[in-house]
Amino acid sequence: MKHIQPAIGQTSFHCPHCGVLAEQTWSANIHCHYQGLLPSGGHGNTQYVLQQTMTAKCGHCKQISLWINNKMVYPLTGNVEMANPDLPEDIKNDYNEAKDIVNISPRGAAALLRLAVQKLCIHLGENGKNINDDIKNLVKKGLPETMQQALDSVRVVGNNAVHPGTIDLNDNIEIAYALFGFVNIICEMLISQPKKVKEYYEKHIPENIRNGIEKRDS
Repeated sequence: MKHIQPAIGQTSFHCPHCGVLAEQTWSANIHCHYQGLLPSGGHGNTQYVLQQTMTAKCGHCKQISLWINNKMVYPLTGNVEMANPDLPEDIKNDYNEAKDIVNISPRGAAALLRLAVQKLCIHLGENGKNINDDIKNLVKKGLPETMQQALDSVRVVGNNAVHPGTIDLNDNIEIAYALFGFVNIICEMLISQPKKVKEYYEKHIPENIRNGIEKRDS
């Protein structure tokens, strides 16, 4: 399913809290109440209405996102899709760490995603010493061109994030957002889909027939 990024006024999008594509209820009536001690020792109360501020309440988890001047400020990770659940746990941790910081440091997020791709190459059977060589070897093994392009996109942008280059992520954060989708696509194509096929094959194809197929192909 395509990830629907949160956007001001949009009636439904993937919730930044629960990740579900859900209806969003908007409100512009945000009232704040402040209570504090006065110099005299007494208590003072102040009430005011926040200006240029809106909230969107998720119809699924009931949590809210906070928007100021048409930009989501809470939670910070709201523009990024959830990690593919089939990502290996250590790679998922890198993904989520990148997700947590992308709106503060898109360069740092891109560098973390490059690390995630390097670990993915190891998971796919490469040695992980040189990510460029790992991708080259995967191509020789039959890696589809689109997956090669996704891997190299994360590699090149991640490299440029930590070395002087031609890509300025601070001026175009959408480039960083796209990398998260690439990591999930790579996982879907190279891990999730083979996993689903294998599970179906082992569940529905009798063992004696599977043994015969293995002898045929050996």
